[in-house]
Amino acid sequence: MKIVIAPDSFKESMTALEVCEAAERGLKKTFPGAEIVKVPVADGGEGTVQALVDATNGRMTKLSVTGPLGQPADAEYGWLGDGKTAVIEMASASGLHLVPPERRNPLITTSAGTGDLIRDAVKKGAEHIIIGIGGSATNDGGMGMARALGALFLDDQKKEIGHGGGALAELAEIDVSGLMPELSNVKIEVACDVDNPLTGPNGASAIFGPQKGATAESVAILDRNLAHFASFLKQTTGADVAQTKGAGAAGGLGAGLMAFLNAELKSGVDIVLNTVNLKQHMSDADLVITGEGRIDGQTIHGKTPAGVSKLAKEHGIPVIALAGSIGEGYESVYEAGIGAVFSIVPGIVTLGEALRKGPQYVEQTMANIGHILKLKQ
Repeated sequence: MKIVIAPDSFKESMTALEVCEAAERGLKKTFPGAEIVKVPVADGGEGTVQALVDATNGRMTKLSVTGPLGQPADAEYGWLGDGKTAVIEMASASGLHLVPPERRNPLITTSAGTGDLIRDAVKKGAEHIIIGIGGSATNDGGMGMARALGALFLDDQKKEIGHGGGALAELAEIDVSGLMPELSNVKIEVACDVDNPLTGPNGASAIFGPQKGATAESVAILDRNLAHFASFLKQTTGADVAQTKGAGAAGGLGAGLMAFLNAELKSGVDIVLNTVNLKQHMSDADLVITGEGRIDGQTIHGKTPAGVSKLAKEHGIPVIALAGSIGEGYESVYEAGIGAVFSIVPGIVTLGEALRKGPQYVEQTMANIGHILKLKQ
């Protein structure tokens, strides 16, 4: 029997690889001779870098970058096993978690740290960069990112404007002549699972600004400034991104990546599953195990279990999903190709205990699933 284990991480409890290892231990209790293929995956959000590094025997690189408030911050990114592909989570350098709640203000936060990570990867020879852009503290349209890579943002006096979405009101010229020339030889893919445009009622500022500290007044300012910014992006780069799907992701970083780096925005889970060659690993498999921290009605919308089950369905392979918790609407995953869903939590426990004992619970659950599978033999 060949079993492929391809879960996402269980946030604050286990990395995707740790889920794989615990599931393998449980399965081996009932199927000691089974061929187990462990493929940690993710959907482009938190944990994507670690999952891809683990799946390809890659490595992590640490770097001091410019944090969202302009202060030095410690960040990291990954290199896949091929040594040519870098994987970046923009939240590592420009994430909301790096800004204390009382200081959150997208009028002044910058995406420069994300640019620092990209610059370092390019300087070290990256030929392909995958960027996950969730969890940002910024609303600057990617200005900070592009500035870190050599672009200039000038006012009508030819002086550089300040940082953050608020400063975009002063923009009178974008100079891209200083952008790193090496960027033209790098393929950049962006893991993006939102389709919000840059501006308007469904844009970056209106939808995501409040969670980053924006007031109703500053949301209006930020939206107006991003529209102003978009006009200069079109004038300078030819990219018309104001209403492009996904341009509003990460405070408009999606727009900046497309305009300045010719990046392609794709489904995060599709990028990851293609990168780890999951389709190839599924060849001749008898069963696929997937999972994530919570399975509910949102799971079918671009989350890891849905992506994994879609591939398995194409091969006619049954899928079992594990979850730390099961929420409202979870039944929709059955239509997506998942055959059964199991919560790993054995009973009433505290959240702390559930997080701490995650590996033990996964192992126990998979051992029990193994016994169920044996009933058919």
